[in-house]
Amino acid sequence: MTPQAEAPGASVPPLTGAVLFGMVFVEGFASLGAEIIALRRLVPHLGSAITITAPTIGFFLLALALGYQSGGRVERDFLARVRLNFIVAAALTGAGLAGPVVDALFAHVRPPLVAYLVFIAGVLGPIAWLLGQTVPVLTNLLRHERAGARSGAALYWSTLGSFLGSLSLSLLVMQWLGVSAAVLVCTALLLAIVPFLAAPAARPSLRALSLPALVGAAALACNVLLPQQIETAYATYRVDAASVPGRTNARVFRNNNSAASMIDASEPPRYTRYVERLRAILLDELHFRERRVLVLGGGGFTLSHREPLNDYLYVDIDPAIRDIAEREFLREPIRGRFVAADARRFVADTTERFDAVVVDVYSALTSIPAHLVTREFWAGTRRALAPDGVMLANLILDPRLASPYARNLLATIQSVYGQCAVEVLFRDRPQSNVLVQCFAGEGEPAPAEPYTDERNRADMDILRGG
Repeated sequence: MTPQAEAPGASVPPLTGAVLFGMVFVEGFASLGAEIIALRRLVPHLGSAITITAPTIGFFLLALALGYQSGGRVERDFLARVRLNFIVAAALTGAGLAGPVVDALFAHVRPPLVAYLVFIAGVLGPIAWLLGQTVPVLTNLLRHERAGARSGAALYWSTLGSFLGSLSLSLLVMQWLGVSAAVLVCTALLLAIVPFLAAPAARPSLRALSLPALVGAAALACNVLLPQQIETAYATYRVDAASVPGRTNARVFRNNNSAASMIDASEPPRYTRYVERLRAILLDELHFRERRVLVLGGGGFTLSHREPLNDYLYVDIDPAIRDIAEREFLREPIRGRFVAADARRFVADTTERFDAVVVDVYSALTSIPAHLVTREFWAGTRRALAPDGVMLANLILDPRLASPYARNLLATIQSVYGQCAVEVLFRDRPQSNVLVQCFAGEGEPAPAEPYTDERNRADMDILRGG
């Protein structure tokens, strides 16, 4: 397959098929890369629930489909059209997907749903629309006896680019270099193709390259020079000084813009109220000594901070959270072991048994990953307990426990453990830490039977031990 020498109404520079397919490959890589980065950028502000990810993917695909339609209507100046599209898409990727820019959007545009729609309509949608035009436009420059063969080859290289982009960005670049590096990789690939899309000439002129150079400089400024939070493939972290009544020189560890942990300079240190309450339950009320405690969700690792009496194992999906917490927040090594793993996968696979399982798995202020609220997950935590073990869960719910989410989540937990103790820590706030305490027990919990005037077994139940 070779490139077509001329197109109707336009003179086309001689290009090899390899160069044309390389352009299509970059389009696929950068477009899916932009989608992955956008989903990651939304996590600190809206969470990772399917109610956010599914519409985002849907809007992206809609914009991509409109781009296909628009590209199919182009009749001349094919390379010039793709060149302009790549430059604009690179600008939107490099600046619009930069962490500080997205943070500023959600900080200044309220409510968050409006900011989300602005992000989709102003950044992700246009990127998909511009890059979606590439395949139908460049197909005009390929020569083959059948149109199906031309479009099939172009779609092959575009999809291959999407496949490799999704793997390399999520499993390599974001894991080792961060999300900003992924933004720069996509921007750089788009700009690297631009010289091959110049008007017919022996070499691209400096004037023709000035705009791509300006876009590249802007991308570097937004992703390197502007103040950046600590980013990993899973979360965004930062440590802020905080003025908290009763705390001395407190600092807060923020995970996806939400306060995950707090520690102050008192001796002994003070922590967030729910962590202090968990420590009191384990150490003072249950008298844990030389016990094994599994903590699902790293947070700031304050549950075991300077607590030498028990053995702690932390499980968090982000392998970088331990180093970040030690360096930026605790400023000393954590107490206990650490395993980087998904909480549900860990409790399903582990052969260890623990005297306590503490569930604190928020990825943002009110966002528990959906697979960690189901009956199957809570059953996994029960299997990880010793026969007389206790499960403690930190939930963020309305203080009256009246919302459908609160009622259903508590009912889900108690369908596994039976009746659990529920403690609301803040009754004067719209959202409160709610601590749930359940015991492993024996077998499946028996269904409760309400007392009625006709069949009142209260006295018999009391004689049987309550």
